[in-house]
Amino acid sequence: MSRNSAGLSRQRIVEEALRIIDGQGLRRLTMRRLGDALEVEAMAVYHHFPLGKEQLFDAIVEYVTDATPRRPAEVDDDEEELVEEPAEEPPPPWDARIGRWAHEYRARLLRHAGALPLLIHRRPDTPAALRSREDHVAAFREAGLSGPAVADAAAALESYVFGAALTQVRSESPHGAAEPETLERLFQRAGDAATDFDSRFLAGLDALILGHTGVRPAHTAAPA
Repeated sequence: MSRNSAGLSRQRIVEEALRIIDGQGLRRLTMRRLGDALEVEAMAVYHHFPLGKEQLFDAIVEYVTDATPRRPAEVDDDEEELVEEPAEEPPPPWDARIGRWAHEYRARLLRHAGALPLLIHRRPDTPAALRSREDHVAAFREAGLSGPAVADAAAALESYVFGAALTQVRSESPHGAAEPETLERLFQRAGDAATDFDSRFLAGLDALILGHTGVRPAHTAAPA
């Protein structure tokens, strides 16, 4: 096994750590196992994360929750250069921007469901989270909100997407004791014969936006 650390970056380490989490579970992630997967000594990982696993966990949270494209100036020196895409003309309407973020954030949470415990116990006060909040504030202001209503709507949006993803992961989990009447059975008895999480998510997202803005959104469906 080659132990050459050339080309190693924070982003590559985080992505490999997520591959371990996604495939084997959070408990199986160790710095030694991560180094073996990267074909480097564990100390090469510590070079990028000198505070150890907790610092790595923080970086994983930032990566998973980064559902808003970064501006080129925000790329770290040791990360791969991002190709700047041409600006959209004209810019999407406010509800389309909210919908795009919501679907992408949900997709990332579901894709890396094994990392959800890290997100529950860590507040993502990161550049990625700040970008998302700035975009949400701008969108809700365009929708006509002002004052505390803007912050309330933005907080509700983030809570809804995270909660919807967490509920889906728990519903689809094969673990846990069987209950005589599960939540999904209650939904089915109410007329939902087959759970369609995508449709349920979109309906809830539209209801949340309508409730906060008084405007029925027209552009919140996931991109084709």
